[in-house]
Amino acid sequence: MKPETLAIHASNLVKSATGDVTLPISLSTTFFRDEDGAYPGGHMYSRVSNPNRSALENTIAQLEFGEDAAAFSSGNTAGMALFQSLKPGSHIIAPDDMYWGFKKQLLSIFADILEFDFIDQTDLKLVQASIKPNTKLIWVETPSNPLLKVTDIEAIAKIAKAAQITFACDSTFASPILQNPILLGADIVMHSSTKYLGGHSDILGGVLITAKKDALWEVIKNVQQIGGAVPSPFDCFLLTRSIKTLAYRMKGHCENGKKLAEFLKNHAQVVDVYYPGLSSHPQHDIAKKQMKDFGGMLSFLVKGDGKMAKKVVNKVKLFAQATSLGGVESLIEHRASVEGPDTKTPKTLIRVSAGLEHIDDLIADLEQALG
Repeated sequence: MKPETLAIHASNLVKSATGDVTLPISLSTTFFRDEDGAYPGGHMYSRVSNPNRSALENTIAQLEFGEDAAAFSSGNTAGMALFQSLKPGSHIIAPDDMYWGFKKQLLSIFADILEFDFIDQTDLKLVQASIKPNTKLIWVETPSNPLLKVTDIEAIAKIAKAAQITFACDSTFASPILQNPILLGADIVMHSSTKYLGGHSDILGGVLITAKKDALWEVIKNVQQIGGAVPSPFDCFLLTRSIKTLAYRMKGHCENGKKLAEFLKNHAQVVDVYYPGLSSHPQHDIAKKQMKDFGGMLSFLVKGDGKMAKKVVNKVKLFAQATSLGGVESLIEHRASVEGPDTKTPKTLIRVSAGLEHIDDLIADLEQALG
């Protein structure tokens, strides 16, 4: 089935006694055992599994062409589950433009447990040179947050496979509709389902998808089920509901993202625009090769200093000045002030999540804020 069809039908796992077309919410935390002690309904305890979570995981696994998926209570928890699954002393090759929440995890929670290097992964020779005898994971984020760097997934997969290293890809900015890293050689895909999968800025969640159920995946599933940082049945229900419209929402996000990028590129108060769909983007050709479209995320640099950038985000009327992305409403923020004093993000950078409003209204709002 095509993604539009899968997104709608893959979550309908259970034929209920009452004939529900949509999977109902199963709030029970525990499930009946039969006379032999088995669980005829397939579920024992909701921390381990639940009908709604199973439906969500099945849907996302199919959309990403994986064998299995594990849903978590947040994107940060999903990424952390993979880091927790590595043996102490393992080395990670991570991107220099890594989502600050994951970078902060490594630098604080895992500082004395794992080793890691943050490098420019668009430089394939540097990736190869960074491999150590104890390197166990190459973690890629493409497109990256907030500089929209695009890393060649297929090329990194070949490097990782040759060195027998697990290769994981944070594909949050793309969603399963625009990019499928497993088809390009990735072992594990990560999404913050808070973002495009949820799509309405009202659900917190994360998910890992595996290409195959190997030994590492069993450790990850153990972290999920024994650690217990799982989404509630209601959150899983809302996510499967949102995913049904994902493919069509992404078309609108992509259309608005590209038009905003083109508008900003030609604006006198803008120094540069980071958007993979622009031919001027340094990895535009790679993006064309591995993405079906270029998404609704973009960043741009304004003339002046950090105060000028803050002035712009404070002048918008329609864009919501707020953290996060992927919702139906357009968001804008001065990213450096979110990431704190140690950020490497330019002080003049503004990040935009293009929503689904009419593009003329979005452009008019940015025009008056920049003007």
